[in-house]
Amino acid sequence: MSEEAEAAVVSGEPIVLSQRGQLNAFFRLSLRNGLLNLVTLTLYRFWGKTAVRRLLWSTTYLNEEPFEYTGRGIELFVGFLLALAVLVLPFLIAVFGAQFLGPAASLLVLLPLYAGLLFLLGFGRFTAFRYLATRTTWRGVRFHMRGTARSFALSWIGYMLLSIITLGWFWPAADRRLAGRLWNSLSFGDHDFKFRIDVARNEPVYGAFVLSGFLGTVAYLVYGGIVFLLLGPEMREAAGTGASTVPSLHEIILFYISFAVLVVLFAAARAPFHSAMLRSVVAGIGFRNVRFRLKLDWIDMAVLTVTNMLILAVSFGFMMPLAEARARKLVLSRLKILGEYDLGQVSQAQGLHPRTGEGLADAFGIITV
Repeated sequence: MSEEAEAAVVSGEPIVLSQRGQLNAFFRLSLRNGLLNLVTLTLYRFWGKTAVRRLLWSTTYLNEEPFEYTGRGIELFVGFLLALAVLVLPFLIAVFGAQFLGPAASLLVLLPLYAGLLFLLGFGRFTAFRYLATRTTWRGVRFHMRGTARSFALSWIGYMLLSIITLGWFWPAADRRLAGRLWNSLSFGDHDFKFRIDVARNEPVYGAFVLSGFLGTVAYLVYGGIVFLLLGPEMREAAGTGASTVPSLHEIILFYISFAVLVVLFAAARAPFHSAMLRSVVAGIGFRNVRFRLKLDWIDMAVLTVTNMLILAVSFGFMMPLAEARARKLVLSRLKILGEYDLGQVSQAQGLHPRTGEGLADAFGIITV
């Protein structure tokens, strides 16, 4: 019997997820957050992020009832300060101090530091995921995480080293396994999620990985060709006369426009791999007798990515909440849920939750919705 058939024979209520937020509400919130960030020199961003999450969660429905986000801006702010004071500043001071040592001594100092940076990146990814889980409730029942950030960070380092050794070829497998570790650690009330790596592997990712690499190479070659056409004549003239030439304002503008086009092309080139990885991870997620499928092709992902980047560029980043809402709406509209389960059986689990926000994730730019 197929997995879909097995899921279908279990009695219970159908599971339906939907995003019902109106994009104009996120547009207004984007303007409000952007203006307050300007007035407060970006200090408001912790409270702004909280407001965005509350709106996203409250407009995301599970079986006709919305989720609730219970996080607070002060938690994110305190988490950021802790990460900055305890980890980021000492790291930057150590890197700066190493510049005054000899080459050998500097290398002995910097190698452990950068290994520690990898550890902190993995640590931050786990704590960010855990924070969002513990601040999410449905019908008053809270999500929570098992496991430790330290264990996840060590796995992160190992997978990163394997990816470096294999010149990047191990990364798709590493990315899927890391996502699996997160979802295997997640619980809703007293019910655990289970990630099946064997099911996730049924969704191929390596073909999309190669395609993304090829498209990224093409994008870089196009960018290189544009730059050569713009600056090549001046560079050849300078080499022949021995004099230096200063690019004109027109050439500088064209150079930056071509660089912006490169960024957009690179983002679009990543779409095949990004969408394939999302399909693979979603296929591996299970909650009791319920399984998930994502019907999201790379063209849809590329269009979403490019249009969101254009929205952010035109609005100077003000419209980030609108971009996040568009991404969530697209993903949930393509999500198919197989099987049924009686969610009334889920009860609150006992456990501590982190008191501060995802400071490491914020400090290192790890994006969390």
